[in-house]
Amino acid sequence: MRLLIALGGNAIKQADEKGSTEEQFANCERTARVIAQIVKHMPKNDRVLITHGNGPQVGNIMVQQDAAKDVIPPQTMDVVGAMTQGQIGYMIEQSLLNAFTELKMDAKVCTIVTQTIVNRNDPEFFEDRASKPVGNYMSEDDAKRLKEAHPEYLIKRVKPNERGWRRVVPSPEPIQQVEGDIIKMLVDLGAIVIASGGGGIPVIRTRGGYKGVEAVIDKDLAAERLAEITEMDTLLILTDVERVKLDYGKENEREIEHMNVEEAERYLAEGQFLKGSMEPKVKACIRFLRKGGKRAMIAALDKAMEALDGKSGTEIYP
Repeated sequence: MRLLIALGGNAIKQADEKGSTEEQFANCERTARVIAQIVKHMPKNDRVLITHGNGPQVGNIMVQQDAAKDVIPPQTMDVVGAMTQGQIGYMIEQSLLNAFTELKMDAKVCTIVTQTIVNRNDPEFFEDRASKPVGNYMSEDDAKRLKEAHPEYLIKRVKPNERGWRRVVPSPEPIQQVEGDIIKMLVDLGAIVIASGGGGIPVIRTRGGYKGVEAVIDKDLAAERLAEITEMDTLLILTDVERVKLDYGKENEREIEHMNVEEAERYLAEGQFLKGSMEPKVKACIRFLRKGGKRAMIAALDKAMEALDGKSGTEIYP
């Protein structure tokens, strides 16, 4: 098995946390134990590749920058993306090394700061089409106050509850990871690689090479692109819910244990999945399977082992 694990935000920061170093390390340590157990039970020739989100961390750094903008010049969003890739990669990498040490396992772990190519003419860059939530959830009142302070911000309701408001930024379609070949080489050699964090640093091609742009790429869609170039056959998207749900937030809400690609595409067309949340996860699974992937699952972080065994999560099959 060649397994790509896409970690959700709860692997690093819980929704009710402030995001201190101690909190984030504690979450990474719990996540690392889950991944270490998966690796422990894998045959020697199996391979693991890890990617992760960075929305809360990007949002928090931007808040810090805004508060200190009269003292220190704020960095652009692509640079902030690179900063959070380094931060989260370090935390996950160290936590994994420690988890493997506890299990007396000799595993090689490394983090690759990754750039992801996007199209400069992607629709997400125009009008109010931006769809990627960043930063913490807000109440409607907090959202109004933030909008008053920053009229240039685009703020949308992303979950049907009282704290479902977040700032959203452009989330262009990922085309290809610049460092994809290097990542594949390391994975083939047996290293556990943490890459394309937060979907990768968004860059466009220019006559002179590459140039960063103000955006955040969806990490699940980028995970699918990464899976293609590294020839992974299994995609496991871990999040904070056990299964994908239909009619989410309604009285007739129900979980899905299994669905084929055609069913998933139909539900997607019906608008069953929230944009910037479950929609890109399902879309990534569909693309992965359409491109030749063998298994695609969406599951809760603490049920990752059960999901791989077919006992939890939602599995989408060809």
